[in-house]
Amino acid sequence: MPFVAVGALLLALKLLEVGPVAAWSWLWVLAPFGLAVAWWVYADATGVTQRRAIKRMEDRKVARRERDIEALGMSVRGDRRKRDRAEGKGRSGR
Repeated sequence: MPFVAVGALLLALKLLEVGPVAAWSWLWVLAPFGLAVAWWVYADATGVTQRRAIKRMEDRKVARRERDIEALGMSVRGDRRKRDRAEGKGRSGR
């Protein structure tokens, strides 16, 4: 996304003929858009995008469960301890 924002800014400056960007070659002005396409191809091919989406869904699921358990008046703290022990984050003394 930053590549697209930089590309849009450079494109606007080039079209409005503002500052030194007006003298730049179109290749330099449009290069951020090419970099954005290259990044998206890489991210999709390696699964970065999918992993981020799955992580966000899991985080939302955990937050929703904790919110619902709290709304029922049950202890969220007990669930966290169980989950931490299952993930190996619990106390090692017990």
